[in-house]
Amino acid sequence: MGLSDLTADAVALALSEFDDLGGDAFRSKYGFGPGRTYFIVRGGKRYDSKAVAGAAHGYLPGNLPLKSADFTGGDQSVARRLRSLGYNVHSERLDWVRDEVILVCDVLMDNDWDYLGANDPRVLELSTLLQKMPLYPPEIRGDKFRNPNGVARKTADIATQHPDYKGKPTKGGAVDKEVLAEYLRSPDRMRAVAAALRSSLHDETMEQVLQAPIDDEDDSAPEGRLLQRQHFVRERDRKLRRKKIDNFLETHDRVACEVCGFDPEAVYGERGREYTEVHHVLPLHVSGETRTKMSDLVLLCANCHRMIHRRSPWLSPDELRALMKISAEF
Repeated sequence: MGLSDLTADAVALALSEFDDLGGDAFRSKYGFGPGRTYFIVRGGKRYDSKAVAGAAHGYLPGNLPLKSADFTGGDQSVARRLRSLGYNVHSERLDWVRDEVILVCDVLMDNDWDYLGANDPRVLELSTLLQKMPLYPPEIRGDKFRNPNGVARKTADIATQHPDYKGKPTKGGAVDKEVLAEYLRSPDRMRAVAAALRSSLHDETMEQVLQAPIDDEDDSAPEGRLLQRQHFVRERDRKLRRKKIDNFLETHDRVACEVCGFDPEAVYGERGREYTEVHHVLPLHVSGETRTKMSDLVLLCANCHRMIHRRSPWLSPDELRALMKISAEF
């Protein structure tokens, strides 16, 4: 018998024993060292996935616990099996996301694209800042999550990809190269994005912003995930929507899309009255945390709103109108 024979009940018994003994005693009893990559997450606690799986095997009738040497498929096989049993398994290798890489590039640009050491004050400050970003829940972060050594290594991964670097580049990821290229192509815009990101981390509502359900979210958006979500949530502000509709009706008889002219009330009758969406023309990295003016907003039908946000960079209402005009000519 092996991993394929594990049951959810057997794993539950092993987890209970882990709680009773404590992690060190549990691992010692079953002959495992501390986990390095995959962990079961339950009730805000982390459990070494391989050690738990080995112990769980001993809870199956007529079987002994599995030792570390008994696993032939590696940590990923253990993680897959535990997930198939309904357990929440996370990897400690948490990928760097666009938002984080933008901030690293911003620090590197100030340093003429030369990488920084772990003891550099800028790395220490950036490490603290990255740990504040609510991109990964605390229960799946390890003790080394975005620590100064990891941040310093990331500066090297990016700096050695710079076109002017003469040595051998380290192994950076695709996101590193993409964001670096954008910084070199549009430095002012990307620095504005970085400044807005830093500002957003002082927003007390950011956790709620991340939890808000968002359709068609684009992880590759130039602004990054945090600012993109803030933008969408801002557009859904009910008071702002009401003010914009009232403002529009001061000069129009009925609500209609300001790009294509679609009038929902004309098509659907009373059911379609004032059925519209509000789009904020200026992204957060352009507008900043300023008071929204009515001129910053446009009323759009659902289709036009989706077309504007469908791909990065987002279209302006004028650009979408021009696109529709060109399409109509063919």
